Amino acid sequence: MRVFRYGFLLRNLVVRDFKIRYRNMSLGVFWSLLNPLVMMGVLTFIFTKIFPNPSIKNFGVFVLCGLVPFNFFSLAWVSGTTSLLNNAALVKRVRLPREAVPVSVVLANGIHFLIQIGLLLAFVLGAGYGVNPHWLWLPLIFGLEVVFVCGLSLASSAMDVFFRDVRYIVESTNTVLFWLVPIFYSFAIIPEQYKTVYQFNPVAAVVMACRLILLENRQPPFSILWKLTLVSTVALLIGLAVFRRSKRRFADYL
Repeated sequence: MRVFRYGFLLRNLVVRDFKIRYRNMSLGVFWSLLNPLVMMGVLTFIFTKIFPNPSIKNFGVFVLCGLVPFNFFSLAWVSGTTSLLNNAALVKRVRLPREAVPVSVVLANGIHFLIQIGLLLAFVLGAGYGVNPHWLWLPLIFGLEVVFVCGLSLASSAMDVFFRDVRYIVESTNTVLFWLVPIFYSFAIIPEQYKTVYQFNPVAAVVMACRLILLENRQPPFSILWKLTLVSTVALLIGLAVFRRSKRRFADYL
């Protein structure tokens, strides 16, 4: 991939995007922690006090295992989709591999992802779950989610240049996926005929694998791992193909 030959440029784009996001904000990077904490508190209250589900222990940690991967996915995809239009001057005036723009935005969100993963692990340990050897799977699983989002963002950012409705489609899709990813409910309650479909959803697969590793001290089954790897790789290849086919006409629309 051509963009990886421009490591210095990519690194600076990532740092720039990360700094711009928190410019003139009094709480700064703390916002990376505040959003999942607020959502965890709200969902924990609703599903332990209003609609209690006694079958799920440590519901706060359980729901955080879903919120952290989903928050990264939704925010990175939306910001990656709008990255070319938001950086139109850079794309038109600076000679650079244009793939670097959406990829750098996703990776900048990856910094927030790392912060939130640290928060998740702290809650896991605080709830009494110990470190286990299966934690070694976490970098691979979270890394595949980043690959998946890079693929989606390459495709959607290219389409957003020509069709400005794409960003709203992405936002609506994220709203739907919030309910289709097992964030506040267990994979065990999903009807058998839909479980395979869920496993082909990379975000749902990451959430399920995360809970198996952190809360059940189990290695994710091979069926989840190969599906996650396959879909993430295919998404990246399709995203690259769509982007490279479209980028020659970017200057006419930006």
